[in-house]
Amino acid sequence: MMMKDSKKKEVRTKRVHNLIIVDESGSMSIIRKQAFAGMNETLQTVRQMQKKFPDQDQRVTLITFDSEHTKLHYDNTPAELTKDLTWRAYNPSAATPLYDAIGKGISKVNAQVAEGDHVLVTIITDGEENSSEEWTLKMIRNMIEKLKKQHWTFTLIGTDNLDVETMAHSFAIDEHLEFRQDVEGTKAMFARERRSRERYNCCLAENAPMPTGSFFDEE
Repeated sequence: MMMKDSKKKEVRTKRVHNLIIVDESGSMSIIRKQAFAGMNETLQTVRQMQKKFPDQDQRVTLITFDSEHTKLHYDNTPAELTKDLTWRAYNPSAATPLYDAIGKGISKVNAQVAEGDHVLVTIITDGEENSSEEWTLKMIRNMIEKLKKQHWTFTLIGTDNLDVETMAHSFAIDEHLEFRQDVEGTKAMFARERRSRERYNCCLAENAPMPTGSFFDEE
């Protein structure tokens, strides 16, 4: 008598795309050391989340930008294959084509996303748009409004010389955080961002999405 093959329980892997877009324009040179360290700590956090939740497939796309170039440090790279950036990889200069950087980053990841994937977009800047050539605010806003309905979470982090809340609303971004553009303020911002990222992944693991507008909330 032949035994029936037992069916293996299928565990569906949740793919999480971490799109990180960081301003590399000249004014960021004030906090270059802290921004550099913060990006590496964020990469470390994503790797930690991969270990903590092995049923999640953490992917990283990391972009830094100024008006002279857009650097793609990682492109849909599995978290465990990422390494910390070298000091020379981040060298602030030139102007701020914010719309172009956001448009390019979102378009790249959108082409890689499959149905059911989750995307966390983190945008960090100390200045407003001043030199984009391809994308407009309206184009960015329309794209974000569409993608928020498809498991995409957008966060905007800006310095205290900006009206970050108004800026976020202009993009249709619900999650925003303001920080002081000094050593301590930048360190505190990246620490808070990492804690929020951890909560985000914990919520995904429990199939309990974070309520809109509460990404950076801490009790």
